Amino acid sequence: MPRKVCVVPRSVDPRPLVERELVEPLSEAKGRARSRTVTVNLAESPLSWLYARGFVSDRQLLAGETLRADYTAAVLEPRVTMRWDPVPHGHAKRGAPSGLTPSERMVAAKARFDAAIAVVGPDLADIAWRVVCAGEAMSAAERALAWPVRSGRLVLKIALDRLADFYKLPH
Repeated sequence: MPRKVCVVPRSVDPRPLVERELVEPLSEAKGRARSRTVTVNLAESPLSWLYARGFVSDRQLLAGETLRADYTAAVLEPRVTMRWDPVPHGHAKRGAPSGLTPSERMVAAKARFDAAIAVVGPDLADIAWRVVCAGEAMSAAERALAWPVRSGRLVLKIALDRLADFYKLPH
């Protein structure tokens, strides 16, 4: 699908918008495929989409974003290319360490992520990971898990409540 970037002035709308071509199936009456373009906000995650429409609460959104932050900080998402981080030089000042090293932060985030997924449980962890961490749309996650349509929202809300309890978020 060809992609066209929609240039929007910063003063008008700061969201990154992209126009995507959507090809509809063959029409029986005309015998040809129809295509149209839709504008998509790339900054909106499936969880924030559910929040914007009132399907999840503030607490559930914060729990999901905290899980996603741990997932990202633990560097668990698949890599496409090689890492090109600069090599640290050995000329640092001697003294007490000023906090955690990047490796220690990654290990701590991985431990928090694993503990959170364990608290959610094996039945609910799949939908939480798919929607919150992998950014799958709810319909795609329901299809992949072979669940009935519109059942994923309820299960995701239960998983987010368990996450909120784990992260000790206020009610």
